[in-house]
Order: sequence, then structure tokens, then C-alpha cells
Amino acid sequence: MINRFLLNEFGERIKQLRLNNNLSQEKLASLTGFHRTYIGMVERGERNISLSNMAVFAKVFDVDLSELLDLKKVNPSHSHNDYEIKNEN
Repeated sequence: MINRFLLNEFGERIKQLRLNNNLSQEKLASLTGFHRTYIGMVERGERNISLSNMAVFAKVFDVDLSELLDLKKVNPSHSHNDYEIKNEN
């Protein structure tokens, strides 16, 4: 089960940081080494990215990983209660 809520909010966080840094998707792609379409997919919540790739974004935005993952900056009502639990049934 893919947690769409979490992916969408993380994507919004990446977009927020990108815009706050006055970066286009193309420029962010150049800085991270990721393809521009990958950046767009992350921002739209279409990619479930690895921790290693999160660290690349954090380094480019010059923030700690914990700050990158502070989803309350995108949605003040963000709560872990909205996360979906993977169920093997």
C-alpha cells in the first residue's frame, strides 16, 4: 500500500523549498543530479523516494534531513494519524 497522503505532503515540501530558494525544476535537477521529470514526479507525490535521495535534497536546500521532513511547514494540521499502515491481509 502506498501512502498517498505522505507522498503528496512530502512533494509539497520539496516544491515549497524549491520555490523558497527561487529554483526552477530544471535548476534543482541540475543541482541534485536528478532528471527534471523525477523532480516533478516527487513534487506531485508520484514517487516514493529513498532516504539517500532525501539526503540529496536536504544537502541542496542546506537543511537537516529532519527539517526537510517537517511536513507541518506545508500543512500545519499534518499528523501521523493520517498515515496508512501496510497490511498484509
